[in-house]
Amino acid sequence: MASGNTLAVFFPANAEPPASNPATFDTRNGVLVLDFDDATSENVEFAGFMPRHYGAGGITVTLGWMFTTSGTPGTDTCAWNVYFKSVSDDADDLDTKAFAAANSVTATSASADGEVDYATITFTDGADMDSVAAGEYFRMKVERDAASGTVSPGDAELVFVEIKET
Repeated sequence: MASGNTLAVFFPANAEPPASNPATFDTRNGVLVLDFDDATSENVEFAGFMPRHYGAGGITVTLGWMFTTSGTPGTDTCAWNVYFKSVSDDADDLDTKAFAAANSVTATSASADGEVDYATITFTDGADMDSVAAGEYFRMKVERDAASGTVSPGDAELVFVEIKET
């Protein structure tokens, strides 16, 4: 597959809330979003299947997000962490398998309230993305790091997540 082609897209309706500190469902002008608190690091998980045409060249994860109300649009920042967990055929125990270390981005809010910022995080093929392979089930965790970023003006709202081949 060619670099830059979309491998998977996830929307809030695809989210699987974890047992603790889950992001919460909300709507914004009729659009389903996931709210991530400004005081507590919250997260959500998505289940996916890496397409068989993935060429194993690494991936870029794009998070479409906005603040509920930005203190200073175009200036406020939000820190995001993304983690992967591969689930290999007849090898990984879902009861005990842990996520690989996070890759992170501190993204600057869009230039006006209500606009969506596209923040990107790159992962190299292999251990950086827990060796998720073509034709394999995986889990991805998205977390807002409430301890990082500028003064938190409120909830961060996740609109979508795209995974594309790098």
